[in-house]
Amino acid sequence: MLAITKKTQYRILYADTDMMGVVYYGNYGRLFEMGRTEMIRELGLPYIELEKKGIVMPVFSVESKYRNVLKYDELITIETTVKEVPAVRMEFFHTIYNEDGKLAHEAKVVLVFMDMKTGRPVRAPEALTNLLENYTD
Repeated sequence: MLAITKKTQYRILYADTDMMGVVYYGNYGRLFEMGRTEMIRELGLPYIELEKKGIVMPVFSVESKYRNVLKYDELITIETTVKEVPAVRMEFFHTIYNEDGKLAHEAKVVLVFMDMKTGRPVRAPEALTNLLENYTD
């Protein structure tokens, strides 16, 4: 079974927070995107390369669970995991930890592969599936 996990660290900015000094719920999507963008880049196929080939990956669904608050100036860790080689959609599992290492958030984000010109779903690019199938840590 495939299980690739990458960690990304990020310091919470004032702009990420609401009046209560905690991360505004609408900003969690940016944190998920940061984690999966860095993961794909580290695997060797940045999103920009997929776009150059005419493939985009819009978000299809998000399941999100808040466990603890994230506060201004905390250095957080975003763990992003891929558990299977994608076909037409790709599932990313995100776990965010606060600076003390406590679980703060869990999410599952599903993206689909889409032809940029037609707007129709397409299969995952072979370059990506090959990277995932041959991945060794």
